[in-house]
Amino acid sequence: MLRPEAETNEAARDIRAALASLKGPGRPGLFHVKTGFSPDEACADFAAHHAGLPARPRPGAEPAVLYKQRSGPDLLLGLYGCEERLKSWLPGIAGRPMPEVVRALAPCAPINGTTDHIEAALDLTALPFPKITPRDAGPYVTMGFVMTGCSGAGLALSAHRMLVLDKRRLGISMLTSRALRHRALEAHAKGHDLPISVNIGVPPAVAVASATATAHLPPAFDKLSLAGALAGAPVQLAEQTAPYLPQSDFVLHGRLTAQTVPETLGDRPKGVTLPEFLGYDGHAGPDLMVIEIDEITHRPGGVLQSCLGPGKEQSSILSLGGALALALSLQAEGGLSQIADIRFAAAGGGMLLLYVALKSGAAEQLDLAQLSRRLTGVMPFTKTIVFVDDDVDLSSDEDVLWAMTTRCNLARDTHAIEDLPPLRMDPSQGVCWQEAGGSAPCRSWVNATVPSGLKEQTWRSFPETPEG
Repeated sequence: MLRPEAETNEAARDIRAALASLKGPGRPGLFHVKTGFSPDEACADFAAHHAGLPARPRPGAEPAVLYKQRSGPDLLLGLYGCEERLKSWLPGIAGRPMPEVVRALAPCAPINGTTDHIEAALDLTALPFPKITPRDAGPYVTMGFVMTGCSGAGLALSAHRMLVLDKRRLGISMLTSRALRHRALEAHAKGHDLPISVNIGVPPAVAVASATATAHLPPAFDKLSLAGALAGAPVQLAEQTAPYLPQSDFVLHGRLTAQTVPETLGDRPKGVTLPEFLGYDGHAGPDLMVIEIDEITHRPGGVLQSCLGPGKEQSSILSLGGALALALSLQAEGGLSQIADIRFAAAGGGMLLLYVALKSGAAEQLDLAQLSRRLTGVMPFTKTIVFVDDDVDLSSDEDVLWAMTTRCNLARDTHAIEDLPPLRMDPSQGVCWQEAGGSAPCRSWVNATVPSGLKEQTWRSFPETPEG
């Protein structure tokens, strides 16, 4: 049996070790096995009984649930449905505030790894990819991490939703800013496809590193060396037609082509797509680029990981990746000295709602309006920023609400950040909302810190002690 510290370190580099850490006596409710559910039914069951915010108004962590399938691999949902659980698997993060984390990070390059992957039938429709809701355009790959290149500027690694078109083709949705899209367009301009791998069931450290924007990484880092830094050891890399992660449970080897398809096909529902990270139906975007799959491989006994889209699972990944990106960017600019901690909350899907804990006295030394613009400039999806004192626990939404309730008067201490573009995925930022009587789109920041002259009047009756 692994010792606890060895189990934790291995969990960062292998999804199977992470899953195993949730099993056993003394860990009730963290892992469930269910039978009799098709992939589509599994998503409905998970949403009804296990999913948390923003998918459902249910507090607490999501458990990992393995849905046994009659044939083929089993389906896994909810593994990352707890931010603290995910942090505990990453030695580079566990137990430390984010500014301290980024100061200690040192790049750890990947190593060539051995693989036990075996080839599966070349048929995407035989794998238990689910329709997340009956309204979706079809089955989706929701936890597929697409990779091309293996290091430095040539590496692109990011998660995307991918619509299963047929046995060999996927339609991939990508923002125009994605490095993967740029690599693909460069290849297409030269007249060839871009070799890629779609890695499913990746090491947890890779999942978090993939959500940290390349633009915010220090020069010595790329996403794989960041994953190694978070894991405290290098991740493994192998190569076929393109580099892939051999510790992934499934890998789809293929090419990103110049073909495109609409996201809504034939008689499928029009205008909507699977739920987005805020818990609302997404908008079917521009035509999807097409991935041609040439081979499917998997580890023996591999399970297929998926997620709902909203819920705490995706929020946890986005929250940690976003906080890392923001802290790394501020560190590069010398702007971390007065910040005690930062966190993107699940209530904003891990992107829209930012908590910032300031060191004692910093609120009166800083121009919080200017700092707010700086933070939204780095992380443009940020909608609301809440500044609190460093005695507030950012991991506790209730503690932040307590500070907002007792340490500010919201009518006076909430300030607009003007002249920023609206956030398309947020209903309250749309034109229809404004026409229906709502306010015009804007961002905001809240000062929920105590003025320095009133510190003695606002001591907590039971302050945290060094002993805990």
